[in-house]
Amino acid sequence: MRRLVRLVRRAPLVAATLAVGAVTLTLLALGLATPAAVVASAYALVIAVRELVGMIRALRHGRLGLDLLALLAIVSTVLVGEYLAALVVVLMLTSGEALEAAAATRARRELRALLERVPPAAHRREGSEILDVPLDAVRLGDRLLVRPGEVVPVDGRLESAAAFDESALTGESLPVERDAGEVVPSGAVNGSRAVGIEVVAVAAESRYQRVVALVREAAESRAPLVRLADRFALPFTGLALVLAALGWVLSGDPHRAAEVLVVATPCPLLIAAPVAFLAGTGRAAAAGIVVKSAALVEVLARVRTAAFDKTGTLTEGRPVLTAVEPEPGFSESELLGLVASAELSSGHVLASAVVDAARERGVRVETPESAREEATHGVRARVGGHEVLVGKPGFLESARVAGMRRIDPRAGDAVVYAAVDGRFAGVLRLRDRIRPETAATLAALEHLGVERTVVISGDVDGTARELAAQAGVDEVYPECSPEDKVRLVAGLAPRPVLMVGDGINDAPVLAAAEIGIAMGARGATAASESATVVLLVDDLAAVARAIAIGRRTVRVALQSIGGGIAISVALMLVALTGALPAIAGAGLQELVDLVAILAALRALRPGREERRLLPEAPPRVPREVGAPAATGR
Repeated sequence: MRRLVRLVRRAPLVAATLAVGAVTLTLLALGLATPAAVVASAYALVIAVRELVGMIRALRHGRLGLDLLALLAIVSTVLVGEYLAALVVVLMLTSGEALEAAAATRARRELRALLERVPPAAHRREGSEILDVPLDAVRLGDRLLVRPGEVVPVDGRLESAAAFDESALTGESLPVERDAGEVVPSGAVNGSRAVGIEVVAVAAESRYQRVVALVREAAESRAPLVRLADRFALPFTGLALVLAALGWVLSGDPHRAAEVLVVATPCPLLIAAPVAFLAGTGRAAAAGIVVKSAALVEVLARVRTAAFDKTGTLTEGRPVLTAVEPEPGFSESELLGLVASAELSSGHVLASAVVDAARERGVRVETPESAREEATHGVRARVGGHEVLVGKPGFLESARVAGMRRIDPRAGDAVVYAAVDGRFAGVLRLRDRIRPETAATLAALEHLGVERTVVISGDVDGTARELAAQAGVDEVYPECSPEDKVRLVAGLAPRPVLMVGDGINDAPVLAAAEIGIAMGARGATAASESATVVLLVDDLAAVARAIAIGRRTVRVALQSIGGGIAISVALMLVALTGALPAIAGAGLQELVDLVAILAALRALRPGREERRLLPEAPPRVPREVGAPAATGR
């Protein structure tokens, strides 16, 4: 009984139609033909009015939908006395809507799974007490308790070592061991023992809540290709009306027109494309790819140019210090200590590497008395009474540093220049490693129809070109500011253009490209918010996978639209001969609807192209949440 009640609640119009059908058949069995006709016809016309209202609303939004054919099929069958066929058409429409809703629910499953994991509250320590408080009440510095098996509610610094299941965030199936002092991201699931954390980001700014916000955007969108089905409305409706009129003229029987219109009811076109796009976004979410709008799936399928930032995108984003080269008057440890102290105030990935290297070597790193960072150029700080400049050579040259000279960089090195008290003090050399999946990803992009790949980087010419050569990219644009990147992407062809980045300074160019992809498992919040696609896995191959999913989704949607039209036209031609009674045609359309939905749901599964070019591989684990993100300096 409860199951029946749930079914009625989920599909009330289907239940109502079945109930009216049962009453109609009962009246016919009792020999009450006239009351049966009245009941069935009245109900069918009520549904027709409902369809008319929907059609008017569509017209107000500038769309001539396919609802007109459904309306004509119901009205024509009622007018010629085929009220049972009218009920079958109504059942087809209402059950089609219910099937669409069920299919959409399945297609959104991966997206919904993220939403359902949001913890409702946090356990805050106040003295010796543990109080449950709403997430919005959690503040920076609060000490929280995360019990075994619970979802970490906000980003927090661990008070003791622990293991976490981070598969919902990264796809990594194995538990991730984190030491005391590391930051554990919200959304991770605690292991077998309770652990304390110190809050480092409030709920709205924590990793998992940002993911949830992206997912909500994706779930509420509608794709242009769905409207493509509406654009078929005019020719399809015209063809159906011509065939219906032709059947009436040739047979001299208005029933023939009704029979043609019944099988012309275009439910497959109305529901197949939306289901395919919902399935595609669900498939992407399962692969750790959040597409903010279903409209972007179609654009992904047509990408012809791919542009990449370098640091943290084509490379691992974890450079290591390889050499300290001081000028006369400075020792290696003195130069490294001053640079590391100045870099404490920077969010650049090179700054983090310098600070880590200094601490590992036992060099003293002190908090600067003052510091100011000029994004993508360098840092000006006062350390131990000294004025320290750290950054690109142009940054030091613009400050008129005495004795400044450019060092010939070895291929692949990143060179950090330093000046102390207005005098050139030396350089630090760092090297970043190319991601192991980079070459295979670029090869896959070529197979997926990407005609041009470029590297747009803030790094110096030699470093950027060496990396591009290793990756197999011919075009390189080095030493680019955020403004330069936007200008270059705007001028790239052929279109559409995809841009991949992870740093703070990538945010403008990600927003400027038709498709902006943020390496969100590692990158800055600004990049993730301005991007149209966010990768939750630290795997460059996900870029190619996103395009492969887009291509398959569009292919499935077009096949569903084309198949729906072909089947409907074939059935109309059969009905034109008089060989297909109205009630039989209506029943066949019900089967066609089901077939169209099941065909559209194929977008939930990876296609041959994706399986061939991108074999499944375990995602790479991202750096800790809260670690500095690249700025492309």
